Amino acid sequence: MSNSAKPDHTQAASTSNFIRSHIEADLAAGRFQGRGWAGQPGAAALHANASADPAAIRTRFPPEPNGYLHLGHAKSICLNFGLAQHYNGACHLRFDDTNPEKEEQQYVDSIEDVVQWLGFDWRQHLYFASNYFDFMYSAAEYLISADLAYVDEQSAEEMRANRGTLTQAGHASPWRNRPSSESLAQFRAMRAGQFADGAMVLRAKIDMASPNINLRDPTLYRIRRATHHRTGDTWCIYPMYTYAHPIEDALERITHSICTLEFADQRPFYDWLLSNLATGGLLAAPLPQQIEFARLNLSHVVLSKRKLIQLVEEGHVDGWDDPRLPTLAGARRRGYPAAGLRLFAERIGVAKADAWIDYSILEDCMREHLNTHAERRIGVLDPLRLVIDNYPESQQEDCLAPNHPQQPELGKRIVPLTRALWIEREDFQEVPAKGYFRLFPGNRVRLRYGYVVECTGCEKDATGRIHTVHCNYLPNTKSGAVDAEPIKVKGNIHWLSTQHAITAEVRLYDRLFTTDHPGAGDRDFLLDINPNARTIIQAQIESSLTTLAPDTCVQFERHGYFVADLQDSKPTAPVFNRTVTLRDSWSK
Repeated sequence: MSNSAKPDHTQAASTSNFIRSHIEADLAAGRFQGRGWAGQPGAAALHANASADPAAIRTRFPPEPNGYLHLGHAKSICLNFGLAQHYNGACHLRFDDTNPEKEEQQYVDSIEDVVQWLGFDWRQHLYFASNYFDFMYSAAEYLISADLAYVDEQSAEEMRANRGTLTQAGHASPWRNRPSSESLAQFRAMRAGQFADGAMVLRAKIDMASPNINLRDPTLYRIRRATHHRTGDTWCIYPMYTYAHPIEDALERITHSICTLEFADQRPFYDWLLSNLATGGLLAAPLPQQIEFARLNLSHVVLSKRKLIQLVEEGHVDGWDDPRLPTLAGARRRGYPAAGLRLFAERIGVAKADAWIDYSILEDCMREHLNTHAERRIGVLDPLRLVIDNYPESQQEDCLAPNHPQQPELGKRIVPLTRALWIEREDFQEVPAKGYFRLFPGNRVRLRYGYVVECTGCEKDATGRIHTVHCNYLPNTKSGAVDAEPIKVKGNIHWLSTQHAITAEVRLYDRLFTTDHPGAGDRDFLLDINPNARTIIQAQIESSLTTLAPDTCVQFERHGYFVADLQDSKPTAPVFNRTVTLRDSWSK
């Protein structure tokens, strides 16, 4: 059972959403008034748990359980569940498991987990295409009996050759006009396993001369001997997705079947199939309506399943949850908050025409959410030792740092100060550049939350590399002290005590590709991989970060937002991933 989504955590669909206008017109016309499961042939048997849910508006998110979801799916999840929530309707999570050779339970589990993580709840409405295999088979027999479908024994090559082109009509199969009784007998023999894979298919009988190539007698069933992850070896014939999907929508009483633009050319077949099944009494009106919207096109990433598989299988990334990938598993591991993805889906809206969204918009949504919700901590990413020579070696005192500078109610935490500290290497220059206000010999800076210090020099190793900086502190200058001297300095640096800091592996993630459109034209998209998409360093962090709860992002002051790695981080060996920098470093 999924976790309930809290309404105030879930972004509703964008107010600019043209689909909302469509839904509101349907509601105003009373098109779905009183619509429920009653009256739908076979519905009671298929959905005994649904009669208590009279929602007028029903949407669905219908993934195929053959891979991991990506950022484009997040847009669809937020749209479908968000619309249902906005109109007090229901959204079904339905797995289109019609291709058993590529489907596995692990994908079902990962998809359910991701939908829940994004903050949505399908309640009792969890379904599978395989729930309806018996009905789909009966519907196919009806279509054959009504002379609306036939068994075709052409080879795949012959069918392709006779299908025609976008400018030339197709040619009828020699089996197209065989008697319905003969097609029905052959179809039942297919079901009984009497023919080899690929020997024949069931096709709809529509129009081989149609300008819409999808109406040129599309395939409805094929023979496929493969063990299904839910039905086992019960079936040796399986419905095509384009045949199964409309039936699933109708049986589940979906009102608005929302899909991406590439399915627009399939809509005539969608309507043809449902209309004919309703005429035969197998389905009840009103029937679902398909509405198309533009899919997510995001710069600096690839969302093609083929290309994502290539990246994983060829070892360009470290698996499907690699934080460099645009998979939702990768996004979660990188620290992208679910609320940030919901904000992104709302902000980009829903359009009727394809357009490119710059990756910076996604990152800005992460920053906007995290700036409000992420507590602050200190991480020194390029540590350089700083010694306060006039501070007692055995002394230690507490400095207080706010957990969030704009939210005082979150309180303060203790950052211990000792004689030896870690600072950022970039915070010291032996010979300062013009306009440099941090540490250099003779200059004063404030240790954030601590004292003003004055630099006295540095030590170098045999190669000339600086390994220690020296300074003295001004005792009456501690931040927050009532009697502190009002000494003004231009530089302010962060630090950690060498006694209390913890060494951590920090992975600095950036965009996976260097170009807006990887592989544009005929270019190999692998040539556009960013060699600096991941940089691994050893850093010093506050000790409290070793117990950070999973999926909790914090801001490393001055550096960006970071999250403990879900797979590799341990209290004894912490690993942090950079979610996003504090500002866009890709802007031109």
